Amino acid sequence: MTKIDLKLYRGYINDQELVVFGHVFKSWAPDKYRIDRRGIKHAVSIMHMFNIKPMSNIRVTLEFQGLQVQTKTLDDGYFRFNIPFDEELASGWHEYQVSCQFNGFGIVDTGEILKPFESKYGIISDIDDTFLISYSGNFFKKLYVMLLKNINKRKIFEDVVPHYKALSSYGQENEQAFNSFFYVSSSEWNLYDFINEFAKRHELPKAVIKLKKIKTGISDFLMTGRGGHDHKFEKIKDIISFYPNLKYVLIGDDSQKDPYIYERICKIFPLNINAVYIRKTKKVKKKTVAIVLNNIKDMGVSTCYFINSEKAIEHSKKINII
Repeated sequence: MTKIDLKLYRGYINDQELVVFGHVFKSWAPDKYRIDRRGIKHAVSIMHMFNIKPMSNIRVTLEFQGLQVQTKTLDDGYFRFNIPFDEELASGWHEYQVSCQFNGFGIVDTGEILKPFESKYGIISDIDDTFLISYSGNFFKKLYVMLLKNINKRKIFEDVVPHYKALSSYGQENEQAFNSFFYVSSSEWNLYDFINEFAKRHELPKAVIKLKKIKTGISDFLMTGRGGHDHKFEKIKDIISFYPNLKYVLIGDDSQKDPYIYERICKIFPLNINAVYIRKTKKVKKKTVAIVLNNIKDMGVSTCYFINSEKAIEHSKKINII
């Protein structure tokens, strides 16, 4: 008998609409494999996360605040609910539930959905080489680290946590309130739980996480995080369009395409971007990146090109966003 597994991701909501998304799999979802094993056992777990079988056209049911809606999964097992919702809802995190059935086997899971607090800005951050040291610019080193360094061995850049925490709390008088964080990456949905657990262990702000289309085989694994980055532009555009009254702080690095993506975002949303931060992954500035940042600055957006987060913190204090 074919069994199914369900994986939910954090959704988000405004005053008119809610967005919830996830995947349905045959057998195990990627999050069922341990991320704290050592050596070759960790490598095997990572490869299992990519050797998965999504299920298409499976009916899924969303339940939230008395609302019940059904849809079916796409070809890659992905489902997304974009649902009109104008009921009064307190700011913060709320639970939602999704269920599905196949061949007499049913499963129910609970996820979270974010209703942002009133704030001066939201923060959209890249992941790899922005706060998680990943060596994205070196293909073989990146694979080595991913396969042989488990969750306990992966490293975070110094002073990232105090910077992000300061951005999260600035302007909030209530200890329970926070400025909303969104982590957007070219890593695939296969690595969602690894990323989420890493952020949790290092006490980074809880965030909505948006990743790249899921991969379904070992050969696909070799291309993880590579290929086009337009999906990242589209996801950032989706967030800003969903919360158009917010100002945003964009944080990334120069190992791939972040500066160019953020430049496009600044051009399309000329009133929405407060600041752009780009981490330098090598000691020498990239001339093309410096040119892009100068162009962003010419559009009235504050920029910071830094190696150490200490410099980013100083800049944030200078422009009064922490």
